[in-house]
Amino acid sequence: MTDQSTRSPGIAWITGAGTGIGRALAHRMAKEGWTIAISARTRSDLDGLAAEVPGKVHPYPLDVTDADAVNQTANIIAAELGTIDLAIFNAGTYHRTSATNFDVSKFASMVELNIMGTLHCLSSVIPTMIARRGGHIAVVASVSGYVGLPGASGYGATKAALINLCESLKPELEAEGVQLQLINPGFVKTPLTDKNDFPMPFLIEVDDAIEHIVTGLQSTRFEIAFPWQMTLAIKSLRNVPHWLKFAVTRRMVRR
Repeated sequence: MTDQSTRSPGIAWITGAGTGIGRALAHRMAKEGWTIAISARTRSDLDGLAAEVPGKVHPYPLDVTDADAVNQTANIIAAELGTIDLAIFNAGTYHRTSATNFDVSKFASMVELNIMGTLHCLSSVIPTMIARRGGHIAVVASVSGYVGLPGASGYGATKAALINLCESLKPELEAEGVQLQLINPGFVKTPLTDKNDFPMPFLIEVDDAIEHIVTGLQSTRFEIAFPWQMTLAIKSLRNVPHWLKFAVTRRMVRR
């Protein structure tokens, strides 16, 4: 397996780079010498970031739910910047969902963006990476995908799907010389979490999240999960008997 993408700067493509983790990660990696293609739906967000790191960050506006547009964008990036060494698929959204307000449209929008958008992106880079037996992919899911939590039935389900997807693809891609990693953040202070009106245990600043991600991408481990306190708490909850799990999650139900 080639280690070009993890050992030395090359060409990276980051989706969901308009705000939050994606934006901060692009900024950090550009300063470390990477040439970054950034994608998001809002052109002004991308242009603003590109202006902050001139010559190293290149905007490619994109709606990842459009499969044809994703393929075209991947091809344009490769033609204009060079072979994509590292692809970080971070685009996603969150809507609170509940049994008392079971809004299927919210579920559908998260499935379309969080799952299908990621699948479109994977489809755009996997064939070429397999063909050259090299490349590095990182998919951003969430610790909420470990266990079902009240209020996150939609979001958590989409992130659980991504976790399962990556666990399935990992050995297959590895056999073809392609590295796949899974990024599972807990609560990170971003515009996405700023709208939450409930307690967010172990909330960390975005710069701390980026430090975890950058360090993890330089390693060979499969999962990059943080902060450790949140990861330990949620994984422990996943592994306890159901009676104990529900004794805990019942306390999270909003009245």
